[in-house]
Amino acid sequence: MGKYIVTNNPLVKEKLEDFVTVEYLDVDYPGLLEAVRDLVHQGAILLTHPLSGSVKPNETPYKSVLLTEGSDKLTDLESIKLIESAILTAKKFIEDKPDFERNFTERVRKDCQLIDYTLIYSALPSAGISTI
Repeated sequence: MGKYIVTNNPLVKEKLEDFVTVEYLDVDYPGLLEAVRDLVHQGAILLTHPLSGSVKPNETPYKSVLLTEGSDKLTDLESIKLIESAILTAKKFIEDKPDFERNFTERVRKDCQLIDYTLIYSALPSAGISTI
């Protein structure tokens, strides 16, 4: 089964596309989770938790999720539960700060990109993906 990353983080695309398929989407955090949900409904299986790390959805505009291709005939119920719950949680956090993305300076955005990159990079060995 093929493994791939879905991300809205340009640093993840830049640093990891030589080692794993990276699907870069120009969307906000909830939009990224919704795109992942659509893939899960098409049979993809989550390999990383959609809310991994201790960074709350209203504290970063970036998210990367590692998935694997699943069966066209079967939908992974655990993945559906996780992604649907993550979408609700993200929207709840962001509802309190509807303008949250405008509050990030370029420096903070770069820091958020690095944090997200570090989180997804650390998950790759567990998925059997080498970056060496």
